Amino acid sequence: MNRRHALAGLTAIAAGPAVTPVSARSAVSRVATTAGPVTGQIKDGVGVYLGLRYGVAKRFQPPVKPEPWAKPFAAVAYGPASPQGSMPDPYGQSEDCLFLNIWTPEAGTKKTRPVMVYIHGGAYANGSGGSPLYDGTNLTLRGDVVVVTVNHRLNAFGYLYLARMERQLGLGETLKYSGNCGQLDLHLALEWVRDNIRNFGGDPNRVLVFGQSGGGAKIATMMATPSARGLFHRAATMSGQQVTASGPGNATLRAAAFLDFLGLKPDDDGLAKVQTLPVADLVAALKAKDPVIGSGGVYMGPVLDETVLFRHPFWPDAPAQSHDIPMMIGNTRDETRAFLGGDPHNFELTWDELAAKLPPQYRVDIDPYLVIDTYRRLYPHMSPSDVFFAATTAGRSWRGAVEELEARAKAGAVTYAYQADWKSPKDGGKHGAPHTIDIPLVFRTTAVPDSISTDSPDARRMADLFSDAFIAFARTGSPQTPALPQWRPYTMEGRETLLMDLKPSLALDPRGEERKLFAKVPFVQQGT
Repeated sequence: MNRRHALAGLTAIAAGPAVTPVSARSAVSRVATTAGPVTGQIKDGVGVYLGLRYGVAKRFQPPVKPEPWAKPFAAVAYGPASPQGSMPDPYGQSEDCLFLNIWTPEAGTKKTRPVMVYIHGGAYANGSGGSPLYDGTNLTLRGDVVVVTVNHRLNAFGYLYLARMERQLGLGETLKYSGNCGQLDLHLALEWVRDNIRNFGGDPNRVLVFGQSGGGAKIATMMATPSARGLFHRAATMSGQQVTASGPGNATLRAAAFLDFLGLKPDDDGLAKVQTLPVADLVAALKAKDPVIGSGGVYMGPVLDETVLFRHPFWPDAPAQSHDIPMMIGNTRDETRAFLGGDPHNFELTWDELAAKLPPQYRVDIDPYLVIDTYRRLYPHMSPSDVFFAATTAGRSWRGAVEELEARAKAGAVTYAYQADWKSPKDGGKHGAPHTIDIPLVFRTTAVPDSISTDSPDARRMADLFSDAFIAFARTGSPQTPALPQWRPYTMEGRETLLMDLKPSLALDPRGEERKLFAKVPFVQQGT
């Protein structure tokens, strides 16, 4: 979907009074913000404000609030995404990427609504808030809520940790925030929401942050970050956990590998040059081999830098600062079919091949023969490929969710667990319930071309169940709706989990034997 399609149906902008209520009969809405007036447009009865600047950032430095403006800013197009090596954005890429987007039923009203701030995924490396899957129109109309999506700095631009090198060289602390700039961008975006969302019809005291995959991991990190305290009131993660952050030692090794790829040394000259090199050079260097993982492009994510982040997000326990924040933690039944299903042979594995295929993909050090024997005993109907996808999901993807759920349960923090069990009919159903399946269901964007959900009647029914649960959670702190069975918070005794399917049900310790199998070995978050 290109910009023309995304903006189809938007009417022309014109000047208006200081605050103009949005209605189906209005073509324009002008709203005051702390930085200056902005004008939005009406699309299908929803006030749409795209590309609102919430900050400005210098490379490897914390973001700052923008300089105020006087002339109304026409918020009619998404802002550029952070520079990245994949997932090209039709709205461009730029280091100047601190923009957010708003969908509201009505701006300039005394009524305030729950605010749902979505943080996109992409493993801290890719993505933007401008994806058609994240269009907030349908969610806004369904729930009478205000929806916000955000762009922020990614990969090296948001998480290249140079602080230790700088200190070792005796150069001071001008780069001490470099390892967590991407997180600080999100904090500033939430400060903007706090200070401005009331003028867009939102309640600054009912802010839900929700995100899928890397977006959920960013939220898990914020749950443990002091400077994020008070900026949101509920949190929901969708197949995205951050149990541990990158240690400063590993982050420094990665920074050195990154500099080496650029032909720079970790010295005064190297640190000076990396701050001025062209964007394209830094994007190219993301292909540097990761010196910790030993393969793939270099990983960059939140760092235990003792400046922004002072503890691991969910180790050794759940962070006390967020015990009072209701949380929803979800996963999908067949996560890794999204990652590993691109290789056709993975659907045709033999039992003889399986033992060698499993360890690199479930990412924990456990005997593959034990894993195979256990799955064959538990699920005798499973094929080798079925076991491959199930075991890699349990060890690689689901395990982080279990770690966070257990930590919250032990602390007595209110947490709701769900597992997306509904299988997509796409491509004959071979994907099952894969990673990302819940995105179009929550946003009600099943009709977006190429959505993994398809736009079948069953997909729309699942969108009703998912979106209503998230709307209820944003509104009240509980995802309970009339269409769902009693959804009790997760406890260590019951391990209560809502299985989201056409006939949703509350299960106690679902897939408990799989959980116990992988619980016998320590969990190590990939990248940390």
